[in-house]
Amino acid sequence: MSNVPTDRQYLSSHEWAQQVEGVVVVGISEHAAEELGELVFIELPAKGDEVVFETQFGEIESVKAVSGLNSPVTGKVVEVNQELIDSQAAISDSPFEDGWLIKVEPAIDSGLDLLLDHKTYQAQLDGS
Repeated sequence: MSNVPTDRQYLSSHEWAQQVEGVVVVGISEHAAEELGELVFIELPAKGDEVVFETQFGEIESVKAVSGLNSPVTGKVVEVNQELIDSQAAISDSPFEDGWLIKVEPAIDSGLDLLLDHKTYQAQLDGS
């Protein structure tokens, strides 16, 4: 059973958002990391790029598949986890901490109010 922290919100496509001091930290869930398996490449947006709620902002590649990364928030990228460009291990090892992907300054109409809470996301995982 995958860990689902209660301090985040989720997309049904397994990305998470955590609001921290006016910025939204974005990553993929433990479930997604486990399903992908060994990661070999990640493509992330650049600082200053705009991301749009439920729209692809990057890709993650594993030995099994290439998956799109969907944004759980609309806004401007203010930081990218550069450590992941050289090694994606943190995504698998610590998807909710060191494995974060981007930080976003949310737009006024960010979409955050449309995300799943931890209970709803866990129920989705339990049903899959």
